[in-house]
Formats: sequence, C-alpha cells, structure tokens
Amino acid sequence: MARVVARRFRGEGLHKVDSKGRVSIPALFRRVIEACDPNWKEGLPPELVIVYGDSRKKYLECYTIEAIEEVDQKIGALPRGSIGRKTLERLFHGQSFPTSIDETGRLVLPAKLRQKIDISSEAYFIAAGDTFQIWNPETYEQDQAQTENWLNELPQDFDPLSFLDGGGVAS
Repeated sequence: MARVVARRFRGEGLHKVDSKGRVSIPALFRRVIEACDPNWKEGLPPELVIVYGDSRKKYLECYTIEAIEEVDQKIGALPRGSIGRKTLERLFHGQSFPTSIDETGRLVLPAKLRQKIDISSEAYFIAAGDTFQIWNPETYEQDQAQTENWLNELPQDFDPLSFLDGGGVAS
C-alpha cells in the first residue's frame, strides 16, 4: 500500500539558529514541503518560498511551491494596474525569498529576514495549514498569550470548531 503524505503542516518546534543563519526545519514539515514541490525527487533539495514583506506580521510566512503557485494564479487574475494586484505583487513577488532545504534538513535564513523578526539563536516554527510560520520565540509567546486571553474571555461552553460553520464570535 502506498504511503499517503500529508499536504498540510501540523505541529510546532523550537530550533537553534547558527551564526550563518542555518536552522533545521521540523522533519514533518520537510515531508510536506517535498510532497508539495512538483519538481522534487529523491536527491534534490525541496523548494519553498518565504514571504516577509507585510510589516504588520511579526513572523516569516513559508509557502510550499503548490501554495505559492495558487497565490500567484489568484494575483494574476486581478486586473493589471489595480491597487490590489500591485500590493500583492510587491508582497508575494518582490518581498519574498525563494529557497530550498539542504541535504541535512536545514534552511538558511538571510540576515535581512532574521533581523526583520529579531531572530538570533533560536527560531520557533508553527504550522498554519498549507503554510508555516517562523517566529522569534519570545514574540510568539506574547502573541499566543493574547490568543489565550481572548479565548479565556469567551463563555466556557464556546467551541472554536463553530468557526468552521460560519459561527463563532466576532474578533
């Protein structure tokens, strides 16, 4: 029976970053990156795209090749010259970094990207469906505390799964 490979990221992990910006990617994340790279074959480095341009985000958003191609198609369908297309082209084409994972499962984060989110010795990885995020661990803890505070203000019987049916509460 063929092994089914996940096409969604799941999980989280804290990883050391060396002085050259190299950081190991969680093994489960690597399998998804490989499965979602149409050009990947055993022995080749799987590719991904790191989007860093949105100054409101405190993390780096990492897209598989399939996920970024879906975004690219949607951008391409927008009217040329529209503010929406111009903005998205800058964020997803101009302010992105195509890269690959080396044979040891590491990713090199350029200094510019490390500086943007203030990463020095450690990076926190968190799954986000067909993307994953890389955070400064302390910044992630603060963001997670805000989420927990928001959840704690909800009624005890509130079920977050209600969001899937269009229910839930206003943010």
